[in-house]
Amino acid sequence: MIVISELVVRYGRDAVLDNVDARFERGTVTALMGPNGSGKSTLLQVLAGVVAPRSGVVTGVPESVAYVPQRRAVGARLPLTARDVVAMGRWEKLGLLRRPGREGRKVVDDALHRLGVSDLAHRRLTSLSGGQCQRVLLAQALVQRGRLVLLDEPTAGLDAHATRVISDITREEAARGATVVVATHDALEAARADQVIELGRYENESSEIRASSRSCV
Repeated sequence: MIVISELVVRYGRDAVLDNVDARFERGTVTALMGPNGSGKSTLLQVLAGVVAPRSGVVTGVPESVAYVPQRRAVGARLPLTARDVVAMGRWEKLGLLRRPGREGRKVVDDALHRLGVSDLAHRRLTSLSGGQCQRVLLAQALVQRGRLVLLDEPTAGLDAHATRVISDITREEAARGATVVVATHDALEAARADQVIELGRYENESSEIRASSRSCV
């Protein structure tokens, strides 16, 4: 189990997350809900080890973490094909200088197939639509087989079919034993989760931003 206790994260003078407590069980999907600026992305980044908290304790985070940021956080000018992007998920196991063998290529092919983007394998990432790009990034996370899977608004702006595909994949990842945490604005997506953590944005007397959490199963 991953446990967060009294977590505080500040950007300058602003407290983006203030005294947040949360627990994440293996084999479950947790939805992070809240308005823009409430700290959903920051909480994912703390779990991914990208952002260091000002104070508080985070325990139980596994070594193997697959993190899919929002699409706008991904370099739009990278001269990579969809297959290249998915194969990058194998680098941790292979190292930068080793090419994937037959098994590695099969893992990449399977991930592309599961996300329904096999036909896009040789297209540049920059030529893909938002939904196609999001599915490619999720395929990259799948090949990592992380014990913790972090998804930042994976269905934002997508059509119903793409949303359904990604929702099914998150359930499959939890079914294999991964801890899945998804930041979302979609109430239907949150309703499918095993747990919902709501992050709220408030103004206190000193005008600092405070985020609090409420968990419901």
